[in-house]
Amino acid sequence: MSLLEAARKAAPLLSAAAAGDDELGRLADATWKHLLEGGFLRALQPKRWGGGEVRLVEFVDAALELSAASPSAGWVAGVIGVHPWQLALFPEKAQEEMWGEDPTTMHSSSYNPTGKAQKVAGGYRLSGRWSFSSGCDHCRGVNLGAIPCTRKVGDAELPDYRSFLLFPEQYRIEDNWNVAGLKATGSKDIVVEDAFVPEHRSQSHLDYAMNAPLPGREKNDGPLYRLPWSVVFNMALACATLGSARGFVEVWIALTRERKLSGGGPAADDPLMQHRAAEATWAVDGAIARLRADAEELWQMAEARAEVSMAQRGQFRWNMNRGCQAAGEAVHGLFHAATGRSIFLDHPLQRRFQDVQGALGHAFLDPDSVARAVGAALLGAREQELVL
Repeated sequence: MSLLEAARKAAPLLSAAAAGDDELGRLADATWKHLLEGGFLRALQPKRWGGGEVRLVEFVDAALELSAASPSAGWVAGVIGVHPWQLALFPEKAQEEMWGEDPTTMHSSSYNPTGKAQKVAGGYRLSGRWSFSSGCDHCRGVNLGAIPCTRKVGDAELPDYRSFLLFPEQYRIEDNWNVAGLKATGSKDIVVEDAFVPEHRSQSHLDYAMNAPLPGREKNDGPLYRLPWSVVFNMALACATLGSARGFVEVWIALTRERKLSGGGPAADDPLMQHRAAEATWAVDGAIARLRADAEELWQMAEARAEVSMAQRGQFRWNMNRGCQAAGEAVHGLFHAATGRSIFLDHPLQRRFQDVQGALGHAFLDPDSVARAVGAALLGAREQELVL
């Protein structure tokens, strides 16, 4: 069974569990089990650790399908699913520490560098609070972003933004996840108090950005692990957002087919409703088509061992983020054209609308910053944007 076929099989189960997961404020154990045993969380994990090591577009297709069925489950599958891929870039010792006893062990993340890191002998010391760690209740580790110092790259002195891998005894989860959308992602705060992280459990995102040699690629040498971090992580978020948008559009269409307008006529016969349905479907499907095409192009470059330039990274990320923005605008338009009863919290469109809005709020999906990178490249600006 392909990963997409497995996602289609799991979709009705995830959809049925979505309301209960939302009420729980995290994915239920049974939902997490579906994601883990279905191979979605381990799709990008190296085969030598028992993972799927699938083509990138296979991961994209499955994440889209899951997110259309259950936006929170799809979000967790996308975000958590990227972490085994990143860990495969770390030194072998870090991989063994996480997966040596149980290769199904997952870890969460919070990359925004809101906490503090200090360089010390043999590694780093971390303290502080990190937010939005999706799926953290089911994980046995977390990857946190922080900036311990600056580093010279060419003629520039840049912040050395790094990932730091911690284990459960080094942090605590604070349950502050009381939100309107993506409720079941359980994206809670991570609190760290003076934890030591050895050198082998940290990597610099400047190395990711500059195509530097990474120790994990010595044993994980397939094309999957030659892809750029910023684009792969962005793609996981875009999959979840666009899949959620597609799910919203599908529900809106199904409800509108049966809806009666205030004048008594069927909404399906109203020209404005027909136009809205056509426009929204075009926007979402177009963004998904571009996402899949970019995933295939990235894979071909990885197979050919072609370096993904800074301009190309910016373009790929712009395509995703602008596509998500367009899909969000389409969802917003449909929501305002829906029945007034959609304001009720138990209306099927209300939860899905809030899920899409919550996804679009992720900082990494902001189109403005990557638009600068694309525009600078197109115009031949004297200073090109660094796409981390």
